[in-house]
This record gives sequence, C-alpha cells and structure tokens, in this order.
Amino acid sequence: MGEKIFLELYPIQSVYQKSANYKRKVRIMKKKWILYGANGYTGKLITQEAISRGHRPVLAGRSAEKVIPLANELDLDYRIFDLNNKIDLYNTIAEFDLVFHAAGPYIHTSEPMVQACLKAGTNYLDITGEVPVFEQNFEYDEKAREKGITIISGVGFDVVPTDCLAKHVSEQIINPTHLELAIAGEGGVSPGTLKTIFEHISRGLLIRENGKLSKLTLGNGVRKVRFSDKVRKVTPTVWGDLATAYITTGIPNIIVYMPYSKTMVDLMKVSRLKKEKIHEWIENNIQGPNEFMRNTARSYIWARTTNNDGQEAQAWLETMEGYKFTAVASVRSVEKVFELSPKGALTPALAFGKDFILEIPDTKRIDSLELLVNLND
Repeated sequence: MGEKIFLELYPIQSVYQKSANYKRKVRIMKKKWILYGANGYTGKLITQEAISRGHRPVLAGRSAEKVIPLANELDLDYRIFDLNNKIDLYNTIAEFDLVFHAAGPYIHTSEPMVQACLKAGTNYLDITGEVPVFEQNFEYDEKAREKGITIISGVGFDVVPTDCLAKHVSEQIINPTHLELAIAGEGGVSPGTLKTIFEHISRGLLIRENGKLSKLTLGNGVRKVRFSDKVRKVTPTVWGDLATAYITTGIPNIIVYMPYSKTMVDLMKVSRLKKEKIHEWIENNIQGPNEFMRNTARSYIWARTTNNDGQEAQAWLETMEGYKFTAVASVRSVEKVFELSPKGALTPALAFGKDFILEIPDTKRIDSLELLVNLND
C-alpha cells in the first residue's frame, strides 16, 4: 500500500474503530450488574475500579449498616439481602444481567447464589480460589448452557494469571501430561482471604494425580523455582488451578506451589485451635495490603508442562499486586461477559482466551528468561 493511500485510509479506519468501540461500550454500560459483598476489603477495590471504568454497579450485602453508607458515599444504588432467604435472593437476582459475587468463604456462599442465577437466567462471576467450589460449579455446565448464561469462578488473581499461563504452556508441546505452577507475590493477604486459606489448608494439601485430587502430607514436595525476578523456595499448596487447569488444559497431573511465608508458618502453629480462635487471631494480626503496597508490589507466576516424550515448555508472568489485579481483572471480566456472551460453566481462559491476561495493564508474559538481562540464579 502506498504511503498516500495509507494516510488517506488510516483516519477513516480510526473513525470506524472508534465508532465500533463506542457502540460496544454503550452496549456494555446498559447492562445491569450487582456486586454482592461490596463492603468487604476486595469488594471495595472492585467497586472503585468499576467506577473508574464508567460502571455503576448496584452494591449489595447482608449488612445494611455496612453497605448503605458505602453506597451513599459513592452515590450508587444498593440492595440488602441474605443468601439464606431464597425468595428475596431470587427476586433480587432476577433484576440483573450479571451477579458479581465477592463474599466468601465461597464453600458456604456460592451454592445459593449460583442456584438463584440458574433459576433467574443471570450470569455469575466470583473471585474464589477454593477447589471444592470450582468442582461444584463445573457440574452446572449443562444447566448454564440451557439457561443461556455463564458461570465463571476465579476471575481475580485466583485464577486468571495462572489459568491463562497454564493454557499458554499447554499448547507449546504435544500431549502434555504434567503441569507445575508456582505463584509468588510481594503483597500481603486480607483477613478474609486468610480465613479461606486456613479453612482449606487445615483439611490437607492437595495435588492432582492421573486426573484425581489426592492429599499430600504437609512438608512434602518442597523445591526451588526460578521466577523471572529470582529463585524462591516453594512448597505445594491448595490453589484453584488444581481444578481449573485440569478443565482448561486436560492435563491430568498438576501441582501448584507457593513460597514459605511467616504468616503461613504462624497459622500452622495455631491450626489445632478452634475455628473461632483462628478467626480471632487473624482479625487481630492480619491486615490487607495498603494502597502503597497495592500500587508498587509485583506478582510472579511460573508454569511448566512436560510430556512422556521428555519434551517440556516453560513460561513466566509478571503482573501487578494480587488485590489490585483482582479489582482490575474482575471489572474486565464483567465487560468480557457482556461483550462475548460466553455460555456454560467455564474457566477464565476458556471464556476469554489465554491472552486475556495480556489485556491487564502492567503485565508481561515471558517465554524465555534469556531475554531478560541481569537475571541471576
């Protein structure tokens, strides 16, 4: 194409592109969605991100004294209802095109919300990382397709980065049989997240072997992993990819690692106490990352697949701090559902594609560490 013709066509293409983007955004903004658990640590971050993207979600929760002041402060509509009241739950959910569920632990809260969404024909998203919840929601794939909706769990840091990277490396070799994932972050955890982690780790560590989940004794499987920034000592953990990566990639053997941390060591020391005591300890000792940490900390992901022929593929990912990532990815996931209209119970990578992660700002995927400079073991 000649330079003159290119210069004549390019502005027209830009106008068409802007027009298409504008119409797409208008369609998305006309959709109604509700954020349940809006008053929680992560719920507030999602609300702020949604507003910054031009959305006006309806805020919801069971505590009027926590939700209403937040809604009034942000000039947003609100709904107050308890998940145990099935009539109120259904009548409320039926008003909306999508529910974003941000109130865990989801092992206790997901089922009633999903059932209401299936009955009402309302799309469902959440930010769980809980393996039993993923396994449970995948069982509703057929029902979700019949209703013309999607059920997508784990659209935050659990499990968007790992799910997309797992899909990416799984396509680099033929018939991969083993998948290893490792996650490291510079930020802390919120009280709610740690309560959920404890609830599942206290039941025992898990890995996936030959397609089945099996228990692993605490302390086994410790190894070193080279992340894109440095080498870390990691141990197997319970992470959502034990369920989602199996659905996304079909790989039957999966292990997920995380570094040792003082918080987790302390938590294990008190793990024999009653649940109420654990929650009290968490509330008194744990706070979520502050704004400075959310804006400056980084997260690192590593993935490797191997097959029976001795082939392997690796990839690395760097992205923003986990809670900030969750807020950004959550709102982008809402937009993706309204844009693409996926159907069924899906993982993020299956619903939005493996490159969805690259649409998140401050993210880079690395296929060879040789491309990085000044990286030492």
